[in-house]
Amino acid sequence: METAYSVQQIQSSYIREILAAASDKNVISLAGGLPDEKTFPIHLMKPAIEALTAMTDVFQYGATIGYEPLIVHLTQTYNLPETHRVMTCTGSQQGLDLIARAYVNPNDTVAMEAPCYLGAMQVFGLAQANLVTVSQDESGPDINELELCFKTTSPKMFYAVPDFHNPTGVCWSLEKRNQVATLCIKYNVVLIEDAPYRELRFSGEPLPLVSDFCPDHSIVLRSLSKIASPGLRFGTVSGKQSYLEPLLKVKQGADLHSSTPIQAIILGLLQHAEFPKHLENIRAIYRSRYDTIFRAVQAYLPDECKITPTEGGMFVWVTLPECDTYKLANELLANKVAVVPSPVFYPTSAEPPSAIRLNFTNADPEDLVTAIQRISQVLKNTPY
Repeated sequence: METAYSVQQIQSSYIREILAAASDKNVISLAGGLPDEKTFPIHLMKPAIEALTAMTDVFQYGATIGYEPLIVHLTQTYNLPETHRVMTCTGSQQGLDLIARAYVNPNDTVAMEAPCYLGAMQVFGLAQANLVTVSQDESGPDINELELCFKTTSPKMFYAVPDFHNPTGVCWSLEKRNQVATLCIKYNVVLIEDAPYRELRFSGEPLPLVSDFCPDHSIVLRSLSKIASPGLRFGTVSGKQSYLEPLLKVKQGADLHSSTPIQAIILGLLQHAEFPKHLENIRAIYRSRYDTIFRAVQAYLPDECKITPTEGGMFVWVTLPECDTYKLANELLANKVAVVPSPVFYPTSAEPPSAIRLNFTNADPEDLVTAIQRISQVLKNTPY
């Protein structure tokens, strides 16, 4: 049986493939967006897990929008306007897929930053969207370029990761957030704000969501994968009720509803008195590892290599002298280090700069230093 045309056009995830290759225990993997397993708050979830034995109702079919006590809690926590709602989904990746399936027709234009989150390009690619990109600087998207994009291509939506961007780690400035929101309102473009790393700020001052400045022109994706566990596959989508109704229809046909027992566990975790302390601990661990990799890059990599500073999240972006970054990544893997080359984060029509994305949250400090030393040796010993 022939596969659908939309599927034929989609490349397999390079990151998933390299993670499989990096499963060798001797490989130091800086490739995946993996949180440290030691940070999973299993002890905080234990009371909620044990309580499930007396909660037979959560093992029955549930509401598509989500487990009602959790929905109430999230509505209050997110401080949603009366006209807005929140729904749960099987990871925020499903939320993104629901948005694409509910709103994107073949050849509809979707704008995004370049480089961009690979999973978003895959989702919009499956929807056969026309992807247009705008460049990014240290404070967010190029505003003049973004306005020109909105004016000339009339995108239906603008997908972005404003807090600790994947892959660059960039966090939009307050001015940039205001400017983007203003443009979305002016040109009637819906902002799809993906915020999986927002709680991982380990320095600097918290900033409002971009969607706070354009609440009626935005949909927000959130996730607990980075602060609880990716295996729980829990995320949320919030926005105007009119925006969410089509998503609920699609989800009904996709999986009826997300796992209710998991949602009950999530509620118990979020309400646990020690959950705020858990977040503080994660931030402290990741701050230390970021400092380690940042110092190592500056100490060991050639002067031509530049690292983009960040105040949170899970990634650093390192630009390199002009080279074949796929070839470099393969050579590094042969030297027991896994990284992700820059072309992975650009549409196939783009000409990406020579760069690599490095994850610093899933390796011990000693391994981070060793990995950077190995990268340095490969760069010095191999002509690119």
